[in-house]
Amino acid sequence: MKTADFYYDLPEELIAQDPLAERSSSRLMVLDRESGEIQHKIFKEIIDELNPEDCLVINDTKVIPARLHGAKEDTGAHIEVLLLKRKSDSVWETLVRPGKKARPGTRISFGDGLLVGEVIDVVEEGNRLIRFEYDGIFEEVLDKLGEMPLPPYITHKLQDKNRYQTVYAKHEGSAAAPTAGLHFTKELLDAIQAKGIRIARVTLHVGLGTFRPVKVEDVTNHHMHSEFYMIGREAADIINDTKKKGGRVVSVGTTSTRTLESVADAQGFVRETSGWTEIFIYPGYQFKCIDALITNFHLPESTLLMLVSALAGKEKVMHAYEEAVRERYRFFSFGDAMFIR
Repeated sequence: MKTADFYYDLPEELIAQDPLAERSSSRLMVLDRESGEIQHKIFKEIIDELNPEDCLVINDTKVIPARLHGAKEDTGAHIEVLLLKRKSDSVWETLVRPGKKARPGTRISFGDGLLVGEVIDVVEEGNRLIRFEYDGIFEEVLDKLGEMPLPPYITHKLQDKNRYQTVYAKHEGSAAAPTAGLHFTKELLDAIQAKGIRIARVTLHVGLGTFRPVKVEDVTNHHMHSEFYMIGREAADIINDTKKKGGRVVSVGTTSTRTLESVADAQGFVRETSGWTEIFIYPGYQFKCIDALITNFHLPESTLLMLVSALAGKEKVMHAYEEAVRERYRFFSFGDAMFIR
């Protein structure tokens, strides 16, 4: 299976640069994975696609303001640091630009010394381990100095940083938002619950590995970076009870999907647990837990597009993407949504 099989042509003007004023007013493409039938709706109509015996699984991770701008203490040269993974209280794995200026021993000042970092090691793919020095609570310092780590294809400045968070974000730790969840409002979630659909919260802290381009020609040679997940007792009980009663497990986003599929047994049941996952889902994968998926429109040749193709079939998905381009859907993080049923 070739990476090039997942390429499609996307006009640049269809890449959404700003979130819509109303989260749930995004467009929604509904794709039937058996027949390939496509319907065009508005996202708030997702409630009509859900049945009382279903459960909705959401990822309640919270994006941290992970992008920092600083200066080398010795030369004053500008350094940009993106926090990727916390290794201990004061040590983070980071992506540093320009990396050649950040050798071990380099000290970087942020916010006129409010935060100081020292590069202590170079690890996989040139990422840097940085030990930070600060007074008080790291999260409070980061909130003052950090910026939301918007993807590189978004060039507009985000006016309200909460629009790159889901309304149910709770556990801090992501370097990117689980963007399928950005379409939900509190009112829509309340209406979904009022219809009898239960909501299960899981957590997967999204790392940039999810979005890294696939650089190998053969898909099966691609290696995913590990990401931390948690499933609590209540969520596991809701999901398992739904399966026992014949309802559908409807996953909100590829991150919720990867969490459930990492944990599920052969019958699709999950348990209370936490850990790290490197699961890579591409066509040929047999899904164990999820029955339907709410997701955004993903980058060409990306692991996310491969996951969606594994669920609905590559031909059906690529056809749906062609139609989305024709119908002028908005793509990527702030774009429109797809429901695969």
